[in-house]
Amino acid sequence: MRSVAGCLLRYACEVARILLADDEVKLAKFLATVLEQQGHEIVRVEDGRAALAAVAQAPFDLVVTDLRMPGLDGLEVLKGVRKRPEAPDVIVMTAHGTQQIAVQAMKEGASDYLVKPVAVDEFRVRIQKILERRALIARADRLERQLEARDGLSGVVARSEAMRGVVASATQVARTDAAVLLLGESGTGKSLLARAIHRASPRREHPLVEIHCAALPDALLESELFGHERGAFTGADQTRIGQLEAAAGGTVFLDEIGEIPAATQVKLLRFLQAREIVRIGSSQARTVDVRVVAATNRDLEAAIREGRFREDLYYRLSVFPIVVPPLRERADDIPELIARFLATRGQSSARLDEQARVRLVKHRWPGNVRELENALERALILAGDGPVTTQHLPAGTRPEAAVPGYSDVLVEGFNLDDFEQGILAFALARTGGNKAAAARLLGISRRRLYTRLAHLDGDGACEDDDDTPDPGVQIRQPR
Repeated sequence: MRSVAGCLLRYACEVARILLADDEVKLAKFLATVLEQQGHEIVRVEDGRAALAAVAQAPFDLVVTDLRMPGLDGLEVLKGVRKRPEAPDVIVMTAHGTQQIAVQAMKEGASDYLVKPVAVDEFRVRIQKILERRALIARADRLERQLEARDGLSGVVARSEAMRGVVASATQVARTDAAVLLLGESGTGKSLLARAIHRASPRREHPLVEIHCAALPDALLESELFGHERGAFTGADQTRIGQLEAAAGGTVFLDEIGEIPAATQVKLLRFLQAREIVRIGSSQARTVDVRVVAATNRDLEAAIREGRFREDLYYRLSVFPIVVPPLRERADDIPELIARFLATRGQSSARLDEQARVRLVKHRWPGNVRELENALERALILAGDGPVTTQHLPAGTRPEAAVPGYSDVLVEGFNLDDFEQGILAFALARTGGNKAAAARLLGISRRRLYTRLAHLDGDGACEDDDDTPDPGVQIRQPR
């Protein structure tokens, strides 16, 4: 398996190892020559099976495969390559008329596709872009590993005062073996903080085992935590250690701890009290040295009052509670979060224009960091190779100041038709009667504007497409 440093060295020299799979021998030789002139190391094969065999034998940075080949086609090559550890990027080449299949290949994980006949300059540029992006991702990965090795909590974005307090608390407790309970809304980064606490602790050289309690059925969760003996239940055909044993010497992170059933709560409490576990189907107690970090977005104190969560378990888990603030209370962190997210995708912060950046910072993000990342992922897809602008952001990211004050409008005597008449009249007045410009100002199509004008005038007529000012436009003013 290649090291990240090895990847960086190769990219620093602008040299990559590329597999070229195409049954058109002359074209393949020509493309290989083009790439070899740039200093790349090229391996050529003529069918899909040979391509997968080559990838299995040695690592590649990039695979360029034809879509139509004897035996396994390009899609099968793509699927096989994507299953490899440290999978290379894949470019699919397709003839005219099969672009739809190429789009399917993109959905399956291809980095790009090219339509034959391939223009040499375009071929070079596409290859170079993918390799540059791969180099940036490798660099970001290396920096992240360096941060983790030096200080686990340095990887947590904490420009805001609220998060600086969280990091300070986490730094203090990380040095101890105390149980930590992370509280906060979904998507605030509790999992990231749990990992940082482990990396900053004396247990960093031992395992960190994460268990998402809400993702496992009740019957399976107990087995996942404590393990089981062979024959303990139907389907238990072999002995299996639980995740608490697997984390011995290290940390177990119990995410969504508020979702565990009552029976499992009892066994978990017993473990926290005695540091002993008993596998399902066994009577033998086993001592396990492990640190517990738990997280939840639930109100556990309310769950205790309602009888859904044990009070004694709560106090065992919350020796050191830390509240992770929602993103709306830590807007100073958003620019850094954006920069880090873009870096993990091999993108520079310069991809984001200033207006888009302002909108992202001002949005309240009810889904917190997870929602921010999803919005950026979507924006990168929509923007393609161009800059990310406000038009690529979800509609909900508009600043709150831009939202109309509906409480000021919806008062006694409000009439929707009158309101619409008034805003249409205002738009036409501002644009000097130019209906196309008025439509753009209102954010609607010209046809829709004409339809609304005709409806409000009551004649059902549709205006023509003349974009010149029309001083004859008549519209009733609001009462």
